[in-house]
Amino acid sequence: MPLATTRRSGLVDQVIEQMRAAITSAEWKVGERIPTEPELVTALGVGRNTVREAVRALSHAGLLEVRQGDGTFVRATSEFSGAVRRLAGTELRDVLQVRRTLEVEGARLAAGNRTEDELDELTELLDARDHSMSAKDYEVGIDQDAAFHLAVVRCSHNPLLAELYQGLTEVVRASVASTVSTRPSLATVDHQRLLSAIRDQDTDRAAAEAAGFLDELIADLDTD
Repeated sequence: MPLATTRRSGLVDQVIEQMRAAITSAEWKVGERIPTEPELVTALGVGRNTVREAVRALSHAGLLEVRQGDGTFVRATSEFSGAVRRLAGTELRDVLQVRRTLEVEGARLAAGNRTEDELDELTELLDARDHSMSAKDYEVGIDQDAAFHLAVVRCSHNPLLAELYQGLTEVVRASVASTVSTRPSLATVDHQRLLSAIRDQDTDRAAAEAAGFLDELIADLDTD
């Protein structure tokens, strides 16, 4: 991870921005441990206290998580996403309900506003997702599933809706991983009908399809 040596003014702020850039660019991925304190001191050319203050600030913002004796790990890619993760906690039902609110309207708008290029992108993403899930390559399939849902919302052409959903990226991925790990049969959830509705520009059917599988997941939780 090439970090530029900082200037001597505003060292903490500079270190914070460089570390945030490493996180948002996915150079440091969510769930991974970041370089150790001595490594950061060497790479940045600053003192330990400066690094500690930057880590503390990013931890407070929800982007990093310090695990005593284990290291510091990336928790989220933005302050908003970090806040959502703290609020969501382990309540999968809460996450699914929020996803339903955003994804249903996202699918409805996507059906009415998508372009042919965007439709091609959705098709490629879903084909890749289905292939990975069928091959039981769940780690890759989960990422592709989350990417597909994000792409659907982006096709809404509503920048605010897309930005809100983008902030939920880590939470959405975690919810997919949780459902797949506890209920492997859910890895085969069929999103082809949703894609078909978007292709046909059927807004009501797209919204119903987006709601349908999430309602099933929520109902399944309620029966546990």
